[in-house]
Amino acid sequence: MDTIDKRIVNRLQQGFPICESPYRRVAEELGLTEECLLARLRALLADGVLSRFGPMYHAEQMGGALTLAAIKVPEERFDEVTEIVNAFPEVAHNYARNHALNMWFVLATEQPQQVASVIAEIERLTGLTVYKMPKINEYYVGLQLEA
Repeated sequence: MDTIDKRIVNRLQQGFPICESPYRRVAEELGLTEECLLARLRALLADGVLSRFGPMYHAEQMGGALTLAAIKVPEERFDEVTEIVNAFPEVAHNYARNHALNMWFVLATEQPQQVASVIAEIERLTGLTVYKMPKINEYYVGLQLEA
């Protein structure tokens, strides 16, 4: 990441404008063209520097629920279980961890009771126990890169 990329990431973590041309507004704030901003965002995503760029929804404030979940997956089944878990639209993201519970994912549902039913269905399809780790407190950790 160069200085411009870092400035883009820092700016976008402060929020995205709600207007007719949000990319143009951010680009102007950064002294860039809209085309340059979009090209840099595409490159950051393509290179894997950013894993995703999009809105963060507060499921609970919208009447839904979310929870962190984990599974102890035998290594020889990891790809198979990943495919099963990722097929659920409620799975926000899924990642491997170097831990006894080696697959972690976040469930975001439209209604609170759906968390239990999605976990039960994942357990049924995989034959593995899903450990639910609901949020007790919420913390926001703002990332600001030295530009």
